[in-house]
Amino acid sequence: MRAVIVAGMTGLGLAGLVAACAPEPQPTGAVADYATYCASCHGPSGRGNGPAAVGMQPAPADLTMLASQNRGIFPKTRVMGQLVGYTMGRSESHMPIFEALREGPVVMYDDGSGQRVATPARLVALADYIQTLQQ
Repeated sequence: MRAVIVAGMTGLGLAGLVAACAPEPQPTGAVADYATYCASCHGPSGRGNGPAAVGMQPAPADLTMLASQNRGIFPKTRVMGQLVGYTMGRSESHMPIFEALREGPVVMYDDGSGQRVATPARLVALADYIQTLQQ
């Protein structure tokens, strides 16, 4: 009986060791796109305090305040426009254009005009993720 218990405990110890050595799961989808394209300037929580933001003028936007600065409504279409280079008067912005977000499958998205438009799925997903950062 003692041999069975010791063998079981050894097995649990090995399982724990293997789990500790296993690579951490990497983010996927919109979380990965945020980490790749946004976090260096806007920070992991979206507050505009990423490592690349130091000394940047104008400072990166605090993404957590987008809805509150827009009468409580998240400006999803405007956010998607910013991500792919349609800046509507923000020529002073350091915001790069993320062409890669235009690649891949599309979804039908109503931009508020009542018309559903084929829109890159990654772009919509990233805007949805940024919406979750709102205060």
